[in-house]
Amino acid sequence: MKPIINIISFLLIGTACTGQQDKNLKLCNVDSKYANKVDSVLKLMTLEEKIGQLNQYTGNAQATGPEVIDNTKHEQIKSGRVGSMLNVIGAATTREIQSFALQSRLGIPLLFGQDVIHGYRTVYPIPLGEAASFDLDLMERTARGAAIEASSEGIHWTFAPMVDITRDARWGRVMEGAGEDTWYGTKVGIARIKGFQGNDLADSNTILACAKHFAAYGACIAGKDYNTVDISDMTLHEVYLPPFKAAAQAGVATFMNSFNDINGIPATAHTGIQRDMLKGMWDFNGFTVSDWGSIREMVDHGYAADLKESANQAIIAGSDMDMESRAYVSHLRELVESGEVPITYVDDAVRRILLKKFQLGLFDDPYKYCNEENEKETVLSQPLRYLARESGKKSIVLLRNENKALPLKDDVKRIAVIGALADSKQDMLGFWASEGIAEEAVTLLQGLKNRYPDAKIDYVEGYDLNTNQLTSSAQARKIALAADVVILAVGERANESGEAKSLADININANQQQLVNDLKPYSKRLVTVIMGGRPMIFNELTGASDAILLTWWLGTEAGNAMADVISGDYNPSGKLPMTFPRHIGQIPIYYNYKSTGRPESKYSSYSCRYLDVDFEPAYCFGFGKSYTEFEISEPRVIGNNHSFDKPVEIEVTVKNTGIYKGKETVQLYIRDKVASVTRPIKEFKGFQQVELLPCEEKTVRFILQKEDFYFYNKDLDFISEPGEFDIMVGKSATELNPVTIYISESERN
Repeated sequence: MKPIINIISFLLIGTACTGQQDKNLKLCNVDSKYANKVDSVLKLMTLEEKIGQLNQYTGNAQATGPEVIDNTKHEQIKSGRVGSMLNVIGAATTREIQSFALQSRLGIPLLFGQDVIHGYRTVYPIPLGEAASFDLDLMERTARGAAIEASSEGIHWTFAPMVDITRDARWGRVMEGAGEDTWYGTKVGIARIKGFQGNDLADSNTILACAKHFAAYGACIAGKDYNTVDISDMTLHEVYLPPFKAAAQAGVATFMNSFNDINGIPATAHTGIQRDMLKGMWDFNGFTVSDWGSIREMVDHGYAADLKESANQAIIAGSDMDMESRAYVSHLRELVESGEVPITYVDDAVRRILLKKFQLGLFDDPYKYCNEENEKETVLSQPLRYLARESGKKSIVLLRNENKALPLKDDVKRIAVIGALADSKQDMLGFWASEGIAEEAVTLLQGLKNRYPDAKIDYVEGYDLNTNQLTSSAQARKIALAADVVILAVGERANESGEAKSLADININANQQQLVNDLKPYSKRLVTVIMGGRPMIFNELTGASDAILLTWWLGTEAGNAMADVISGDYNPSGKLPMTFPRHIGQIPIYYNYKSTGRPESKYSSYSCRYLDVDFEPAYCFGFGKSYTEFEISEPRVIGNNHSFDKPVEIEVTVKNTGIYKGKETVQLYIRDKVASVTRPIKEFKGFQQVELLPCEEKTVRFILQKEDFYFYNKDLDFISEPGEFDIMVGKSATELNPVTIYISESERN
């Protein structure tokens, strides 16, 4: 099987793009249901109207990139020179702007897009936090909730999910994805696509999803946003491309290009990944959109001499819609009329965009999403807030719980809440909070007051939210000394993780960590709540904390969700979707590294050890504790003779040996012990969540298909090879019980 043939020696060399490549163009395969409709509109369009469909402008609601000031947008819409708008919000406003499009000669409706990343007005946990729930159904439901709410305000399209695989916590955009594992990131991406797009795009509460950023944006060198990606063919295919291929196969409506170059070719002009792979080999029939200004930015890359050349390169490479570069609207007509760009490239891009507008039903009713009564009933509705609270509590990860410091009993008399983050409404929402309003968010302090109305709750800021300078130290010590429990909030602010938020140092601020240590002698029990958008380092506060809860940024219902877990109303079940380093020098760090060739010795490089710091991370992928205890048995393999002709079945017994009802995420990993190319020491291939009462036990069965053992060989063929495999099952990437089996190619062998 060769899903990517050997282009992709060619892929990473890149291709010179000229108008002579017309014979290689693979046209969009329009669903027969809409083919005649799409083609009938296309035949009526002038070249200028076609180019207009490829042009996207931002509205005035907010700018998520460098904006070009233009007061003529409405007139351009009326003349058919705009196909899509982003950052236009509200049913009334989208209706008004849509009415301008209907005044154009052909009355082709606009698409309204928005960065609905983790909710719209009702904000859910950041995607990385929600990935810690390991609950795919939950992630599909929150995406569905976001789609229902956003569509009620006239939005047709979200620029999510981000399916970039992320191994470097210095990159601020790790908060937008599902973490470091390709297999799991693929599952999360599909769940969110299903949630956004529902069962039928024609429904009035579905929105187009967008797989981004294509491709390899998560591999930016040194974790610096927008930076170069220098990557091998095998790593690209094995780690970074699978979530995108799966998104295309799952029917995602759109793709977004990444800002980075890949081995010298900007992604926006990369014919290999867009035209040949995405639209060719993967048979993607949606459309691609540039990231904000990425066509224009090819001039800054030094890849194009000017905006005209950028437009030429982008349209030939397969970039269908231009987001805020004004490259197509300024230069594409000239390029077509001169013969530099064949009209078939423009027609194919327009056909793809028209198809989505037909599938959404916008030609039948351009205002179907602009219902102000529906908007009033839907936005911030109680069911959506309940969903936000559910997703919040399921996303929390318990990292430490010495001497059963948590849960906090109902009869607690006095609670000291310390730390400015504990009462910062804006910081509950996190980055990319779309239309979330800070005043509507529940803080940790308020959540505790809601949960413990009879307790005396004292609050001191402890540190300045902007400077991190310690404040009110004497008062903090005083309330800590008087309290039954101290709950101390530390971590990042919401604007410290996200786009353009790269950090060289991911340690939690030294003053905040010192505050934990300063308060320890005055505290009977000290619970540290860590808020943030990425893996962080906090070695200095760990020993002083009786319990540590990682709460990420949980959204509108953050405080209530945290109180649910602190009280034990919900037993924490979150697991880490990214490895947390112990030292900055370990970055990039991830669980599925490869062994080196040198065995343990004085001169060993085995496992890439350092002389000055530990190799092991602070917390591994898949780690997360519970208020109860679980035992997982040795794995039992069903049957004796194993081949790729039939599934491999593995069972374990899971028992709750503690005193609380709880949920364990049982994880399965494999290792190909000998292969024709080196393989990782373990690969995540399955998980199941099992909820058990105290002393209850259940059997959990995993079924591995042949595809679970596939890998890319040296020729980039996607293959399986017979041999010995370790099958490992347990609680995290480092708490595993193994069994070794031999798998033959077929039963006859």
